[in-house]
Amino acid sequence: MIKEFKDFILRGNVLDLAIAVIIGGAFGKIVTSLVNDVLMPPIGLLLAKVDFSNLFINLSGRPYASLSEAQAAGAATVNYGVFLNTVIDFLIVALVIFLMVRTVNRLQRAQAAPPAEPVTKECPYCFTTIPIKATRCPHCTTQLR
Repeated sequence: MIKEFKDFILRGNVLDLAIAVIIGGAFGKIVTSLVNDVLMPPIGLLLAKVDFSNLFINLSGRPYASLSEAQAAGAATVNYGVFLNTVIDFLIVALVIFLMVRTVNRLQRAQAAPPAEPVTKECPYCFTTIPIKATRCPHCTTQLR
């Protein structure tokens, strides 16, 4: 059983999947930072200095100045600003994955180009290679169809 487990783990697909998960997690952190630290501040500035991560609906009835203040007080909140950031994270990751898959597909199609049209054929009588448009074999002088 241990040998089977070892064989399973050492298969290329399992290792590839493990590497993809690790890289995906790191990539997710990069995208989250890109959204929260680079994209959302200018968007918030364009939309009347709104900080998306601080947008929330207070369900407790008491007023709170910020989301962190409401959370520290244990108030029930709907954090739609954090949700918007997460949606933007997802859209960026989906776009990057789409572009990567599209590029890989194009590269695979380019490598699998259709074979070129033949430019030679074989004479059916003397079996020498002759041009495809030839109507007479230059070696045995047989009339070809």
